[in-house]
Amino acid sequence: MNPRRKSRLYLVLFVVAGISIAAGLMLYALRQNIDLFYTPSEMIYGKDNNIASKPEPGQRIRVGGMVVEGSVQRDPNSLKVKFKLNDIGPSIDVEYDGILPDLFREGQGIVAQGTLKDATTLVASEVLAKHDENYVPPELGEQMKKVHNPMGVSANDLTSESERDKMQFEQQAEEKK
Repeated sequence: MNPRRKSRLYLVLFVVAGISIAAGLMLYALRQNIDLFYTPSEMIYGKDNNIASKPEPGQRIRVGGMVVEGSVQRDPNSLKVKFKLNDIGPSIDVEYDGILPDLFREGQGIVAQGTLKDATTLVASEVLAKHDENYVPPELGEQMKKVHNPMGVSANDLTSESERDKMQFEQQAEEKK
């Protein structure tokens, strides 16, 4: 190899190595700002029932699920609110200090973002309420399909398009005539 090609090869290798190191350092610096999405069941049992994938206390995460009926506790002297959140399995506790969205209520689907206090308690920094009655976070929808399909519940039942709903709609339409 002549010296000119050799120097070009070294220059290209140096640039590629520099870009790789810069990208690696950037990803390392941003790793603490990444918020992973979990369902309450995944927080307790780990993703895909793998205990090694459970979130650790102090980790920033997002949790999506439904607010459990009768679980909302408001502090009368401040904006602190505690409530339980579940999907299809166990419930977790969420603590939030702030103004809740207007659409927040019991039985409502929400996404809470915050820091994990312990294995079953999330200290939320932000609570987002769903805006559409048919909205289900994609991960929660997939989890519900895994559990409900073996139980004989169809995808149409989960989206309120079941045969029973269609029959009720037709009966209501006939009654109006």
